[in-house]
Amino acid sequence: MAAEARARPRVTVVAALQIATGVPLARILEFENEIRGAALVVLPEAVLGGYPRGGPFAEYFRASTTVPGPEVTELAGLAARTGATLVVGVIERDGSTLYSTAVFLDPDLGLVAKHRKLVPTARERLVWGRGDGSTLPAVPTAAGLAGAAICWENHMPLLRAAMYAKGVEIWCAPTADDRDVWQASMRHIADEGRCFVISACPYESSGADPFRGGSVIVGPLGDVLAGPLRDSEGLVTASIDLEEVVAARHSLDVSGHYARPDVFALTVDERPRDGVTFLR
Repeated sequence: MAAEARARPRVTVVAALQIATGVPLARILEFENEIRGAALVVLPEAVLGGYPRGGPFAEYFRASTTVPGPEVTELAGLAARTGATLVVGVIERDGSTLYSTAVFLDPDLGLVAKHRKLVPTARERLVWGRGDGSTLPAVPTAAGLAGAAICWENHMPLLRAAMYAKGVEIWCAPTADDRDVWQASMRHIADEGRCFVISACPYESSGADPFRGGSVIVGPLGDVLAGPLRDSEGLVTASIDLEEVVAARHSLDVSGHYARPDVFALTVDERPRDGVTFLR
């Protein structure tokens, strides 16, 4: 059954799985029982492959995954068994370049979309390439129309404007930002976009610079529905009602009645930008 055709209940359960970055795939699969019953589950940035910590690049490269690939196939199986759409942060290998990518795994269709991070930040730029406009999906799910922005992409106003224009009802934010101010950003995006926000951040109990979590779910008026979860791994869950999105956008719809296209314009180029083009 196509995702668009699946019956969509008005009230659903959504979740963020807070777990360490770079864990073995088997560790994610251990949460099968916990995520069963959720319509949509978001996992942190780089949960597969790991956040760059300055080790040997060859080892980091070998830990990455192809999309599609065997690890993605196993995650699709997890989605199928649980009935949950999964949004998972992976380190994607394409040729000899790595990307921070969020993959969308539908319980019926498997891998349906991916989003590559547009701009790596600071030390990330040493190891990750930049995505282009061809991976900015808005994905129908049982919980609502979902899109993704990874970590500090959430601070890009024009990216937010583009995703709002796609009509996203659920904003998925895989991240590695465990600062307190991140909570303010998630609440602002929910209120600005009049959408539900699910942010999944890693938690690590050891290491030189461990992540302390902060996964959170926010409603379309900026109200915190669940979390932030600190200093432990686990599942953050909330029941959401899409009618709240409709009601919230009555007063503010930034790409609709609150837009001023006579004053401001945004052009989004969604063409793939390959390094080499062969003309025949």
